[in-house]
Amino acid sequence: KMTQQMRDLQLAQARKPPGPSSPNAAKRLYRNLSGKFRVNYTSFDEGTLVGRGEKEKLRKSYLFQSNAALFEAVELQDLDRVQELLKQYSPEELDLNTPNSEGLLPLDIAIMTNNAPIARALLQAGAKESPHFVSLESRSLHLSTLVREAEQRVNELTAQVVNEAPTADCSEKEKQLKAWEWRYRLYKRMKAGFEHARVPDVPTNVHLSVASSSSVQVTFWEPLSANSAVVTKYKVEWSCSPTFSPVLGEAIVDKLKDLHFTIQGLVSGTAYYVQVSAYNMKGWGPPQASVPPFAVPSNWREYDGRAPRRRGQAEALDHLLGQVKTVHQHCVCHEPCKNQPQSRKHSVSKSLKHLFHPGSKFLKTLKRGLYLTAIFYKDDNILVTHEDQIPVVEIDDTYSCLLMQDFLWFTKVSCMWDEILWLRQCVTVSQSSCSCILQTRFKMLLAISQMQGLLGIQDLGQVFFEPVKDKQGNILIVTLKEVKTNQTFESVRWVPICKLQSSRKSVSSPEEPTALDTLLISVQDKLTYHQRSSHALPPGLYLGYLKLCSAVDQIRVLVPEQLPNVLCHVKIRSNPNISREEWEWLQKMVSVEEPAPAEPKAETSQSHLFLELQVAIKELMTLVNIPLQEAKDFRLYSQEVLDFGEQVSFLLLLPPSDDVCTAPGQNNPYTPRSGFLTLPLQIFELGEE
Repeated sequence: KMTQQMRDLQLAQARKPPGPSSPNAAKRLYRNLSGKFRVNYTSFDEGTLVGRGEKEKLRKSYLFQSNAALFEAVELQDLDRVQELLKQYSPEELDLNTPNSEGLLPLDIAIMTNNAPIARALLQAGAKESPHFVSLESRSLHLSTLVREAEQRVNELTAQVVNEAPTADCSEKEKQLKAWEWRYRLYKRMKAGFEHARVPDVPTNVHLSVASSSSVQVTFWEPLSANSAVVTKYKVEWSCSPTFSPVLGEAIVDKLKDLHFTIQGLVSGTAYYVQVSAYNMKGWGPPQASVPPFAVPSNWREYDGRAPRRRGQAEALDHLLGQVKTVHQHCVCHEPCKNQPQSRKHSVSKSLKHLFHPGSKFLKTLKRGLYLTAIFYKDDNILVTHEDQIPVVEIDDTYSCLLMQDFLWFTKVSCMWDEILWLRQCVTVSQSSCSCILQTRFKMLLAISQMQGLLGIQDLGQVFFEPVKDKQGNILIVTLKEVKTNQTFESVRWVPICKLQSSRKSVSSPEEPTALDTLLISVQDKLTYHQRSSHALPPGLYLGYLKLCSAVDQIRVLVPEQLPNVLCHVKIRSNPNISREEWEWLQKMVSVEEPAPAEPKAETSQSHLFLELQVAIKELMTLVNIPLQEAKDFRLYSQEVLDFGEQVSFLLLLPPSDDVCTAPGQNNPYTPRSGFLTLPLQIFELGEE
C-alpha cells in the first residue's frame, strides 16, 4: 500500500518516468550519450531546428537522458561514469534529488548497496536521501514491497514465456523477463544491505578549537569502521555541562566535503563542551566528545587588553590627506596650474588611439637617461604601440644614476595614480628649481601624466620591485597591469608576447643588451611576479620567517617567489585565531625567567599548539635550508600576533639578534635554496598592504 501511494505521488508530480531497467538498456543509453547526447545541445546544426521551442524540447530530452544515465550508473556501480556525469552537469540539470517512480534517489541506491565511493561522490555533489523514508520501518516496508512486486512480476513473465509458443511477442517478453530478473536481484541486494547494516561508530579525531571571542570550531573525520553503512550526515551538540544536560544547541552537518562546524554567538570566557555523532540509514550512532573536552571563546588580545594595531588608521590617513589638500588649495604655487583641466575624460577606446597616432610621444629608442614604461597584458597578449613597441616615455635625459630614494618615492606615488595632477601642483617648477631631488620627482610626475594621457588610463598598475638597467646608462621604471575585461577596443593592437619577442630586432649585442631588450627578454618573468604578488593566502595560522639583508642604500627582505607579498612561511593550522590561553602559554615559553617551560598537559588547546608548532618549525627550517639544530637559538616574536584581516594571522620566527639582518660583506653560511628572492623592504610593505 505504501509503495502504491509513493507511485501515485510520483505520477501526480509527473517529474519523470522510470529509467532503463537492465544492464543492456544502460549500455545502449551510454552509447547514445557518447554519440548524440554527450555534446552540448547548442552545437547541433541550428538550421535543423524550427525555433526556440524545438531547442527547449531537445534540451529537456538531453537532460532527461543524463538523469537516467546517472540512475543506471549508480545501479551498475560504475564509479567512473558517475564521476563523469557529476563533473559534466550541475545537480539541478541531473535532477539529483528528485525520486524516480520507485520512490528512490541515486543516493538511496548507493547506500543500500553499500557502495561507499559512489555514495561519497554523490554526497559531495549535494545528493540527499529520499524524504519518504521517515523511519526504519517505512524503509524496510518499502524495500520488502519492491522485492515482492519484482518477484511477482518475474514469476508472471516466466509463466508466460514457458507457456507461449515462440513468437515476436514471446521474444519481447523474454527481454522483459531478463530486465525484471536483474531488477529483482538489485532490490534483494538493497534489502540485504539495509538489513545487515548497523548504526555508525563514533566520528574520529574530533578536535575543538577557539575560533574567536564568541565562537568555537569543531573538526572531525569519518568513523573508522568499514562494516557499517555510509554516513550521510553528522550532528554537533554543545553544552556548558560535561554531561550535556541540558544541551544548549545542536546543528546538522550534511555538506560532507569539509567536515567542520563553527558554533557562533557564544559568551566569551565561558567553557563549552562539544560532541559529534554520525548518522546513516539505520539511525544515529553514539556521540564522541571532542579533544580537548571543552573550549573557552577568547582572543589573544584579551591577555593584556590590546586594541587592534590598525584600528582607525585608514580613516586617520584619509583625514590627514584631506587636511593637506585643504592647506594647498589656495597656495600661490598653484597659480601656474589653475588653467589646467581638472581631468582628461577620454574614453579608454578613444584615448588608446594615441598608441597608433603618428604624433604619439612614445619613444622608439633610448638615449642615456631615465624612462617610464607601462606594460598592460591580457592572458598571453601585451599592449604595444603602432610600431610594435612597449609604451615608453622619458622622465629625464640627464639622469643616469637612479637613486634608491627616488625609486622608492615613485613606488609610493603609484598608490595615488588618481592624484597625480594634484601632486604636480604641490611640486611646481618654481619650487623644484632649487632642488635636484624635487626636479627629478617633478619630472617623474610629468612623465606619469604623459603616460596616463597617451594611454587614456589613470591606473598604470603596480611598480616592478627593481628598475631595468643597461651598461649604456639607461634606466627603465616598469609598471605592470593586468586587463581582465573582455571588452574590445577599436584599433587597439594586442600582440602575443612570444610574437613580440621573436619579431623584435635587437640593436644591441647579446653581451651588452639595452634596457629595452632586457625588458623584452624578461617580460614573462615580470608578469609572473605581478600575478603571484596579488595572490592571497588561504585562511589559517602561519609561522613566518623574518630574514633581512642590508646594502648601502636599502634593506631587503627574503620572500618566496611563489608568493612574494608575504614572508617565507608554513601553515600551522586552518584556524587563524590564537586564544587567550594559548597566548599566555606562549608568553611563558619565551620568557627569560622560564627558558624551558614544561610541555603543556595533554588534551588541551596549548598541547595541540605545542605539537603544531614543533611540526611547523621543522618544516620551515627545511624550507629555508637551515639545519634543525640551529633552530634552538631562534626565537618566537612574542609582542603580538600579526593579523591580516580576520582570516589570516602570523607568528614570527626570528633568528638570533645578530643574524636577523645580514650586513654587507657578512658571510651567511645558510643560503636558502632556489625559489626565493629579496625585495626592498619598502616595496614589500606596499605589496603586503
